[in-house]
Amino acid sequence: MKIVFFGTPEFAVPSLKILLGSEHEVIAVVTQPDRQSGRGRRFHLCPVKAVAEEAGIKVLQPLKVRE
Repeated sequence: MKIVFFGTPEFAVPSLKILLGSEHEVIAVVTQPDRQSGRGRRFHLCPVKAVAEEAGIKVLQPLKVRE
């Protein structure tokens, strides 16, 4: 089964990893855009995006879910 995974925060990472280790094919990940944070206002990757990029999965980051 082909799956598009939706998630952003750290607690979504274990679910994504389970799917990646299963027989299913995760074809894309949809997550919130990277945001600036901290004193230097640097952009930080969300945890789900980091896992998806590490696995070579296409990452989509729409400004609005309806896009």
